[in-house]
Amino acid sequence: MASLVKNGERNGAGAPSAGAWLSGFGNEHSSEALPGALPTGRFSPQKCPYGLYAEKFSSTAFTAPRASNRRTWFYRIRPSVTQGDFQPMDHGLIRGAPITETEAPPNQLRWDPLPIPAKAADFVDGLVTMAANGDLRSQSGMGVHVYLANCSMGERFFYNADGELLLVPQQGNLAVRTECGVFDAAPGEIVLIPRGMRFRIELPDGPSRGYVCENYGAPFALPERGPVGSDGFANDRDFLAPAAAFEDREGKFELVCKFGGRLYRAELDHSPLDVVAWTGNSVPYKYDLSRFNVMGTVSYDHPDPSIFTVLTSASDTPGTANVDFVIFPPRWMVAEGTFRPPWYHRNVMSEFMGLVRGVYDAKPEGFVPGGASLHNCMSAHGPDGEAFEAASNASLKPVRYEDTMAFMFESRYVIQPTRFALECPQRQRNYVDCWKGLRRHFDGKP
Repeated sequence: MASLVKNGERNGAGAPSAGAWLSGFGNEHSSEALPGALPTGRFSPQKCPYGLYAEKFSSTAFTAPRASNRRTWFYRIRPSVTQGDFQPMDHGLIRGAPITETEAPPNQLRWDPLPIPAKAADFVDGLVTMAANGDLRSQSGMGVHVYLANCSMGERFFYNADGELLLVPQQGNLAVRTECGVFDAAPGEIVLIPRGMRFRIELPDGPSRGYVCENYGAPFALPERGPVGSDGFANDRDFLAPAAAFEDREGKFELVCKFGGRLYRAELDHSPLDVVAWTGNSVPYKYDLSRFNVMGTVSYDHPDPSIFTVLTSASDTPGTANVDFVIFPPRWMVAEGTFRPPWYHRNVMSEFMGLVRGVYDAKPEGFVPGGASLHNCMSAHGPDGEAFEAASNASLKPVRYEDTMAFMFESRYVIQPTRFALECPQRQRNYVDCWKGLRRHFDGKP
């Protein structure tokens, strides 16, 4: 069990102080914001300390194997059942799988960044679904969204019953307040929120834009290292869960739920972030992508991008993921006698890419921070003409890729774009032209 560095603050007046973290992915953590709030030796005593309610939060089935079972016990001021009836609300540009409003084309697709709206939009208002696959009701596949927010959620809270949420900020910092506690996240970090956990997002520094992977399937886990051995890739200890910090506030609040691909709202007379203590392993995390220990060749050839996998959601086919979260971070390139950018490729897996900062080596033009691309199953892709010519004639000395952070949501299922994604003005309808500069070099000579 990981130890607590510092307790979080008692209420919502501010975030816990620096160092208020529980370290380790999948650990059985414990945290209390008031001394003695956590029951000892049992989970559900007849009477909890401080007059709190015990509530179990399960994000896997009760009978899931111990190694993959995720649940947390909350000790809270009021149980979660104290709320009004949910009523349907406008779901805007949010969609859920299966998406049937359009057909998925085999074309390569790319988008410029979507603009942050001028009118007030919090994290929920600013969610735009770009694509999805699988079926959220059968708990397979994923949704891919962009969030475009210019104001904090205030007295509004959100939870997603359809899947866990992986947030990838691209612009602007986030303050994430959850039932387990409070933490901040900046571009270059990611946030993982379990399916069903209630939270709100504040914008301490103004407008924010980022990407969201809504994982309908098995919860994200760290990938196996295989022949790499016992170290490398993302290390367990670098995933940080927040210390307990509760809000004891009454008033008029709103709880928004995503359920079955639709949004619903219910009234609350108190903040649902009133968990004074908790223990378990179904918790939110943040992770600094700069901590990823990059593996790569020190001889020749460009290895498969699977070596950059941070998190994976398994499917029923071993080695073929429901969703992989893959990054392309700063790193050294030293391969000898090798075409160093990603090779030309057709893949049974489908790939949705985004760019947090810098330049992606296979697409030096047109693929910009905040933008996105989609290469579906067996859609050919690879370096554009400029990248090919530069890499084919480069001096193969060691090169450091410094200011870059691209990522990929990769899935075994075809990724279906939404009607909005296919028709919006940010779609680059001339994307395929980036390969027109690939010249014939064949001369019939060995």
